Amino acid sequence: MRIGEDFEKIQWQPFGFDFVEPNAMIGDLLIFIIALFFAFRVRKWNENSAFFVNWFRFFAVFGISFLFGGLGHFLYNYLGLFGKYPSWYLGVFAVFFAEQAMISLLKNKSLKKQLVLGSKIKMVLVLIATTLVFMTVDLSIDPSKGLRVTTINTTVGLLFALGFLGYKFSQTMHAGFNYFWMSILVMIPTIFLQSMKINFHQWFDRNDASHILLLVTLFLYFLGVKRHKDQLSTFSGN
Repeated sequence: MRIGEDFEKIQWQPFGFDFVEPNAMIGDLLIFIIALFFAFRVRKWNENSAFFVNWFRFFAVFGISFLFGGLGHFLYNYLGLFGKYPSWYLGVFAVFFAEQAMISLLKNKSLKKQLVLGSKIKMVLVLIATTLVFMTVDLSIDPSKGLRVTTINTTVGLLFALGFLGYKFSQTMHAGFNYFWMSILVMIPTIFLQSMKINFHQWFDRNDASHILLLVTLFLYFLGVKRHKDQLSTFSGN
């Protein structure tokens, strides 16, 4: 175990190829598969509801972003930093869809309209800021700088959409929304894992540990969406 420093990146060279971090590829591929499974489950529920449509989009885009993220790690010696950009951009869209899904349930039409617009403006500004970082900052020295804008966006967006609105809806609609704000609590340990560089093993580093927590949050998201679907079915008599 190492704290404060990372293990050497695992190199894998089968048949003359030069791959990096196969452990990250495995974790990202698992998240991709599970997220897409959830996406297609949600897609069948209510295609006329902005809540379900945007959760479908979230799971699909989130999963694809991790597929690209895994490839960015795995093929780093071939793609360099450019291989990481697609997953970073897609992450911005995933957060946007989660925001839109939760905002769609607000009863106050005026407030809903303002928040929908604000979410769209924030997304555009984050995409522009992220692009400017890519163009002006030398990320070869410290690639983590490329994540700063998107990390802030994810933190603010999910704290509001899942934390604040999730708690609000759990009090005013039904207890199924508890899963959303609980997901925020599950992700808190990743702050310490990443900031303190807590690495348990070369084959299970801080990113792999964070992937486990991400899988838990995906299940919580799905449970929250499913509970809302079940609640609507109960009210409709289906």
